[in-house]
Amino acid sequence: MRTLKRFLVGRALRSDRAGEQELPKHLALPIFASDPLSSVTYATQELLVVLTLGGLAYLYLTPYLAAGVVLLLTVVVLSYRQLVHAYPSGGGDYEVASVNLGRRSGGVVASALLVDYVLTVAVSVSAGVDNIISAAEGLADHRVALALGFVAFLTAMNLRGVKESGKAFAVPTYGFVAGVAVMIGYGLLQALTGEPPQAESSGYTVVAEPGKEGLTGLAFAFLALRAFASGCTALTGVEAIANGVPSFRKPKSRNAATTLALMGAIAMSMFVGITALAVISKVRYSEHPSEQFVEFGDGEVQRSVIAQVAAAVFGNGTPGFFYLQVMAAGILILAANTAFNGFPLLGSILAQHRYLPRQLHTRGDRLVHSNGILLLAVFAGLLITLFDASVTRLIQLYIIGVFTSFTFGQAGMVKHWNRLLRSGAVSSDRRAGVRRSRAINALGAALTGLVLVIVTITKFTHGAYLVLIAMPILYLLMQAIHRHYEQVAVELDPGDEVVPLPSRNHAIVLVSKLHAPTLRALAYARATRPHDLIALTVSVDAAEARQLQEQWDRRGLAVPLTTLDSPYREITRPVLDYVRELRRKSPRDVVTVFIPEYVVGHWWEQLLHNQSALRLKTRLLFQPGVMVTSVAYQLRSSSGQDDDENTPAQGSKR
Repeated sequence: MRTLKRFLVGRALRSDRAGEQELPKHLALPIFASDPLSSVTYATQELLVVLTLGGLAYLYLTPYLAAGVVLLLTVVVLSYRQLVHAYPSGGGDYEVASVNLGRRSGGVVASALLVDYVLTVAVSVSAGVDNIISAAEGLADHRVALALGFVAFLTAMNLRGVKESGKAFAVPTYGFVAGVAVMIGYGLLQALTGEPPQAESSGYTVVAEPGKEGLTGLAFAFLALRAFASGCTALTGVEAIANGVPSFRKPKSRNAATTLALMGAIAMSMFVGITALAVISKVRYSEHPSEQFVEFGDGEVQRSVIAQVAAAVFGNGTPGFFYLQVMAAGILILAANTAFNGFPLLGSILAQHRYLPRQLHTRGDRLVHSNGILLLAVFAGLLITLFDASVTRLIQLYIIGVFTSFTFGQAGMVKHWNRLLRSGAVSSDRRAGVRRSRAINALGAALTGLVLVIVTITKFTHGAYLVLIAMPILYLLMQAIHRHYEQVAVELDPGDEVVPLPSRNHAIVLVSKLHAPTLRALAYARATRPHDLIALTVSVDAAEARQLQEQWDRRGLAVPLTTLDSPYREITRPVLDYVRELRRKSPRDVVTVFIPEYVVGHWWEQLLHNQSALRLKTRLLFQPGVMVTSVAYQLRSSSGQDDDENTPAQGSKR
């Protein structure tokens, strides 16, 4: 098992080598920006799929809605550049909201981000599998298995460490950016020379869904807003850089801000180019192609928008087409890496603040938050399985969480700048810059808040209600965990209390058989010099109980053996009743229970032995004034031990 772990994860790293895991900008970009860069592969597609509901009549809105998405992305990138300078500790929107808007607002942001990170993995991997199927349609029946396999691969890579995963993911990310740039340039050149590319779906006769034809007024506005909301998936992952500032090399804030600017410029250019080519080549894409496209055959697989554009520009089945599909699938799958970095970091901060279990704060062998990585993989895999790795179904749950964090984070930044201006700590020559930053964050808060309302209304009945249920549940769970840790801290605080010494120590050695572990436990118990010591066994078979007593007497052991009858063949309750009675008679005394246990050679061998000792130990730990001590007896070989069961205090057949 250890050898397998080292093969998959690599050798453990010392804590003092944490600085070696810090990232230069060229590695930070593919790690933290792969999500927004990959979103361009399906943002245009999601925009078109909504407009196509009304047939061909509303596709003219595509450029205008895409321009709105670009404007919003520009404002959000500028807003987060202010944030990484003001809050470089890695808390991102959670820290900003907690500090400036209060603990409850921070809890809302945290729950939104955690849900969104899980969805990022599920959506990105499913979209990557979609592109693989677009190039190899025979794999359509293995969609879920492929998606789960890629989640397992990403989990293993991230467990190896941040820097190693960055090196592995850099090639597909930069390869995708280069491939899209060539496709856009070549496609626009074809259009300018009078031979525009034509998509395979350009000649489809599109039938509007019932009730969606000839929309006017509010119905038309609702459709347009829903399409805009779907196109806003291009913004997902922008916040990851703000959460990952501690992973950058020094100067951390400046490097993070530079990476943000690069990511924004590249993402906007690719989104505009792909959308322009989709419009020029007349791509048609539908959620229900067999119902809306007259020429669409039964059993035919609908290619993704980027696959249709690549086939139109480079030619179907050409090296250029396959290159772009491989790179698109690669970056989509690796886009989940943004969440694999953001989720564990946020989970660690929340655990440090006592909102999540403390196990999420510790680092694993490779100086990464291994527990957070594994937890994210489990939840993402569950979503992929439940939703059959369908991008169309999963995308409806998406971006509510991220726009919630956008809105709260930008509103918190506005309050941050206001407090800074009121404090008088800003010199006169810097006040204009602070006001400019405040204006950027205020515009970001207003726009993202508006989009959040639009997304919530337009996607609610299409599955978004599940996220709106999950976020409050997660919020309440975090609050409950926080209350628990606070109560434990209060109870553990020694204050000025002087702990009195117990009057006496009653020692009990639990006995199942007279074997080597029992003799070691008796010897150890005597060495502790208790006030009194007895051996205790539970009889569920009278003949075996007499045999044990005879063996005890023949050996001449100095410790008396007490036998408890159990007519209902129960072991735990008679022992608990006996211990409680001792405590009832002398409340100021303590009772120490020694449990002899032998340790088998392999973990799987433990399954072959009775677990009564574990159950009994667990019950005893809840008894006040009772100390439980396990006396281990290590076996040199686990063979031939099937007649010695690891069951203390039982003198009969199991």
